[in-house]
Amino acid sequence: MKTIYPGTHSLKTILPGSTIGVLGSGQLGRMFALSARRMGYRVHTYSPDRDSPTGQIADVEIDAAYEDLDRVREFAEAVDVVTFEFENVPAATAETAARYAIVRPAGDVLHTTQHRLREKTYLAKHGFPVTRFEAIRSLEDIQRVGADFGPGILKTAGFGYDGKGQYRVGSQGDITSAWEKMGRQEAVLEALVDFESELSVVGVRSVHGDCAFYAPSANAHVNGVLDVSSAPVAFPHKVAEEAKAIARGILEQFQMTGVLCVEFFLTRDHQLVINELAPRPHNSGHLTIDACVTSQFEQQLRAVCGLPLGSTEMLRPAAMANLLGDVWFPEEPKWADALAIPEVKLHLYGKMEPRRGRKMGHLTATAGSAAEAEWVVRRARGLLG
Repeated sequence: MKTIYPGTHSLKTILPGSTIGVLGSGQLGRMFALSARRMGYRVHTYSPDRDSPTGQIADVEIDAAYEDLDRVREFAEAVDVVTFEFENVPAATAETAARYAIVRPAGDVLHTTQHRLREKTYLAKHGFPVTRFEAIRSLEDIQRVGADFGPGILKTAGFGYDGKGQYRVGSQGDITSAWEKMGRQEAVLEALVDFESELSVVGVRSVHGDCAFYAPSANAHVNGVLDVSSAPVAFPHKVAEEAKAIARGILEQFQMTGVLCVEFFLTRDHQLVINELAPRPHNSGHLTIDACVTSQFEQQLRAVCGLPLGSTEMLRPAAMANLLGDVWFPEEPKWADALAIPEVKLHLYGKMEPRRGRKMGHLTATAGSAAEAEWVVRRARGLLG
């Protein structure tokens, strides 16, 4: 029988030739699997989907429900370490996997970050800067906070991403109406932040406690979905260093092994406020594949395998533009036109069916400055059709 490892705290190094298990099978797992295969690892992926973005790259694709704990056990027994492609894996799935394999990051990190209310409560409790928020679980809660709360965003507490499950509210009546649209599920009401810009920091922590950070990226969103990221951006030095220090503090507070992205609002008086956490590689870090010595996906691999972390040095300024399914309408994108720009790289995720609003891939451009790279990548995307 396979040895049962002591959860996530084992210092065992997982060397090339070993097998990595990925819970989840979307584009983040695909890019992770590409890094793993390049470094000589085998990859098994587990999710309810078949012919998935990760499955197309993996050695083994298991399509089964996360709640099928017998299949989860079989999956974990066949690999040397388990990591996550997204944070909404059920807690019981992570706990089962941890009985049979090293799991990094730990399931308790996922438990906190997959639920907005738990996440914000955790951050506030440990002294990290978050906007004012209130839990909404009943009409009584709305009556208690709604009258004088001011403009805000009502968000579902669990399973929300890319602007889904969010409503802008300005009055008690707005909050009630939005909560009804959510099906009266648990929610968090956040005060609106008067921000100058949005930025994120991707950091990584090894099993030995070493940390590394990428340059903060400037992010632009459209309809709650990340549209364009660019780096390195000339944020004030104090802001950039503080953002990295906050990310380090969260990694250390979690005692986390793996990659963490911290999304921030930068207020007009240059104060940082945490928007959300992602305990995994992040959309804003995709540009590291083409711009940095070590990509965020290779860093995830190095961290979960107990290897030394790689350099986060940027070889050239870069920008990334998301490609949503909308680009495929009314006809196939003009790939050759965009790729006629020599500095542009195309990354498609292997999703067979384009749908409006669905992330299908991204473009990256490098240039002499982040601003120039952003101009180039937006131009390239515009040439697609």
